[in-house]
This record gives sequence, C-alpha cells and structure tokens, in this order.
Amino acid sequence: MDRLSEIMAWKAQEIAPRLRPVHETELARLGEARRIGPTFREALQQPGRLSIIAEIKRASPSAGAIKAGANAVEQARLYTNAGANALSVLTDEKFFSGKIEDLWEVVDFQQQHRRYLPCLRKDFMLHPLQIVEAAEGGARCVLLIVRALDDARLRVLYEAATLASLDALFEVHDARELERALALSPQILGVNNRNLDTFQTDLSFSEEYLPQVPPSVVKVAESGIRTRDDAQRMRDAGADALLVGESLMRTNDPDRLMRDLQLLDTE
Repeated sequence: MDRLSEIMAWKAQEIAPRLRPVHETELARLGEARRIGPTFREALQQPGRLSIIAEIKRASPSAGAIKAGANAVEQARLYTNAGANALSVLTDEKFFSGKIEDLWEVVDFQQQHRRYLPCLRKDFMLHPLQIVEAAEGGARCVLLIVRALDDARLRVLYEAATLASLDALFEVHDARELERALALSPQILGVNNRNLDTFQTDLSFSEEYLPQVPPSVVKVAESGIRTRDDAQRMRDAGADALLVGESLMRTNDPDRLMRDLQLLDTE
C-alpha cells in the first residue's frame, strides 16, 4: 500500500463514526451564507504576479515534524502580514498534526481583525459531510485529490462544494489524473510536484502538466517550492499561484521569503 492509500484508508475509518446523509438543501443553505472578502479563486487572480497560498503545516509524512506545536493563529498572522494571498489550513491530525479547530480559530482571527484571506481546508475528502464541515468552519475552498477518488465520488464532492459556494482545488500528479480533472471543468487546478508513492518532489511535474491546462483555469504549482528560482520556474511553466508550506513554516524571515516567492523586489 502506498502512503496516499494508507492515508485514505485511515481517513475513511476516522470519519466513519460521524457520517450521515447530506442533502442538497443543507449544502444550498450553507451556500447562501454571507461571506466577506474575495473567493479563493478571486484571491489567486493577481494579473502579472504570482499569488501565494501559505500553508499552516506542523508536520508531514515526508518531512516529519516541521514546526511542532506551532500556533495556527500566530502562523496565519505572520503569513497575512507578509503578504500571502490565501491560506491553506491542514486539518488532518494523524499524519499532519492539524485539526479542524485550527480552521475555526484562523477564520475567527481574520474576522476579528478584518483580514479576509480566504482559507483552503486541506484534508483528504471522501464524503460530502467533510464539505459541510469546511463550509461551517469558514473555509472558502476544499482540496480534491484526483488520484484518491474515483470519477463518481470526485463529481459528487465537486457538486457538493459548488452547492455550498466553496471553490475546489483539483490536485493532479500525472497525465491521466489531469484528463480526469479537466473532464469536470474545474476552475482551479493544482499540479502536485510530490510523487505520492515516494513522497519525493520534482518541479518538472508542474513544468510538464501546467501548460496543458486551459487558460481559463487558475493554475497552482504545489510542493517542493523553496526559492525565488523555484518560483520563477513555476511562473515560466504557467503557474498563477504557488502553494507553499514547509519552507514558509521553517523560515525565520517570512516577509523576505514571501517576496522572493512572489518574484517581487526584495530591496
């Protein structure tokens, strides 16, 4: 069993006790809720420059502990002040040391301080109930890992997110996954540079697949992006945005790194 299969098997076991039917009317009511600030997709559309989705990520299966015990709200504050365009909040506990309460607290912090960076609930989606949880927690987007879902479930989750007025970030890693994702007409598509069998990163994945994504789709390069040169490679490949976690969590100077990743003058 590869690591993604292991994670998805655990996720199915984890959510099983709280599963219940989710009706379209419930999702639609969530979609009618008043939300302040840009949508996730809007936040990533910055003509002429790279947008940054800054990720709150305490640990990962590949890196182990990254910033153990990090306070999600403090990390969100640092990212917001450094100029991030959107936030990604990992809510998986077993493999990434996150929790759904991190999302709640980050959203509450932003509302209190009138800072409205939209949040991605980054977790392993299997059931519409997780979409409900994301919407109720204040997320503006959910992650759909194409490799982890068959076509029927992928469509169900995308439709549930759309009903709840959430964006969906479709994540792909190879040509077949890209084909499957594009068949559903996504508005945001990310190429994961991490091989989910080996968990090694290679930026050439984005360089190969991002140019194949239609211009109308917001294109995100994910994983393995650490330097200004990495960011430039992804921009040259057609990325509109970068999803960056580990390097931002580890740096002592998030302001400078954020400007480097956005390809801005650092003077």
